[in-house]
Order: sequence, then structure tokens, then C-alpha cells
Amino acid sequence: MPEHISLLHYVLFRLGFLRENSPIHESFSGAHLGYRDYEPVFMALVMMLVVIYLTTEVRATVKRMKEAVVPEEELTLRTFFEVFLEYFYNMAKDVMGADNAKRYFPIIGASALFIFFSNAMGMVPGMLPPTSSLNVTAGCALFVFIAFNYYGLKENGFEYIKHMAGWGIFKGFLPNLALALIIFPIEVISLCVRPVTLAIRLMLNMAVDHLLVAIFMGFFAVLLPLPIMALGLIVIVVQTLVFCLLTAIYIGLATEHAEEH
Repeated sequence: MPEHISLLHYVLFRLGFLRENSPIHESFSGAHLGYRDYEPVFMALVMMLVVIYLTTEVRATVKRMKEAVVPEEELTLRTFFEVFLEYFYNMAKDVMGADNAKRYFPIIGASALFIFFSNAMGMVPGMLPPTSSLNVTAGCALFVFIAFNYYGLKENGFEYIKHMAGWGIFKGFLPNLALALIIFPIEVISLCVRPVTLAIRLMLNMAVDHLLVAIFMGFFAVLLPLPIMALGLIVIVVQTLVFCLLTAIYIGLATEHAEEH
């Protein structure tokens, strides 16, 4: 990626914090991780604070019931959040049912907000989208992996493990054991691949999108990047939708009962 593509990195460099003999430079000298490895995590923390602030403002508006029940004519922060979260809630309801959607929507809704705003940060010149780093997307995917396995075990107990092994298809113990020895390792591998694909898919799409915008802005910064930025908006929305859709599917599969198969 081009040098100083991040505004934060450029400002710190101009202020002398990243030059030789500076405290930050000396702290990273000889280490395996440099400042650029920490920058996406820092931007992710900044984005979390931004999302918390915006949701707090919307929550204060919704708490005023007389104003909240009246739809606003213009697109405001409240109407944006209402439309945005309603769409993902309806998606979760279609995937896992109304009851599970109410129970597990906080994870899906929070993921949608964080990923969408993190992706959109890349459209601001000089800003680095946190989701273009594998460190950030791997953290999101690992959280989803732990969550749906936890909910699966909490909802079904040991039946969750037995289902992964295909136990109970046959009546006899030995046929079930033979089938479990074949199916269980395959299911475990398939289960562990899910967070890998979630993390890599999101990271690659956002990194390439951000890189293309940076390259075209290097050619001509006024009008030439606009078509690429328009395509970037599609990528932002699609990648948010894909991540949340797969999260809803994984939670739905983990929490469904045996009689629902």
C-alpha cells in the first residue's frame, strides 16, 4: 500500500513521532510488529467510540416517546438507524425465526453497525478502514465463532456435539460409532473453516477496494476516483450483508433443535 496512505500515519510522521530516534520509532525498532500493524486496531477502537456515540444520540431521541412515534420526513440519524437495523432484523428473522431473531439480534445488529461504518471509513480520503486488516476481521470472525458455538451448546447441550457426529442416525451403537469417526472430524474442520472464510473474505474485499481508491486518487484526485468510489459503496453494503447473513445462518444452525431438521 502506498506510503502515508493513512492520514493518521502521515500526521504522526510529519510531527516526528515516526522518525528515527523518536519514542514511537524506538519502541518498535527490533520488534516484529510495526506501527502499521497497530494502526487498524487503533482505528477500530476509534470507530467503536463513534458508533457508541451515534447510538447514544439515537437512543436519547427514541426515549422521547412522543417524538419517536412520529416518522420524520427527512433522512436523519434516527431514521437511518431505524431503516438500517430494521433491514438486518428482518433478515435475521427470515433466517432463524422471530424468537431467535429477538434473542440473538444484538450480536447481528452490532456486527452490522461496526462493519458498515468501518467499511465506510475507507471512503473518507486519508482514512484507513479497520476491516482492511486481517487482525480486525479475524477478531470479528473469532467472536462470531465463539458466540454461535456457545449458543449451540447452551441451547442443545451435548446434543450439539452428537449432531456434529451424526449420532442417532442408526439404531445400533457400532454403526453410529463408525459414522461418527468419519463425520465428526469433517464437521470439526468445516466448523473451524467458517471464521477463516469470514475474516479473509471481508479483509480482502475491503483492502482491495481501499487500494483501488488510493491508486486512482494518485492519478487524479478530483473526478477520476468517483466511479471506483461508487463501486466501493456497493462493496461496503454487500460485505456487511454477507458477514451478518452468514452470522445469522451459523447461529441458526447451532441453536436449532433435532426435531427441526
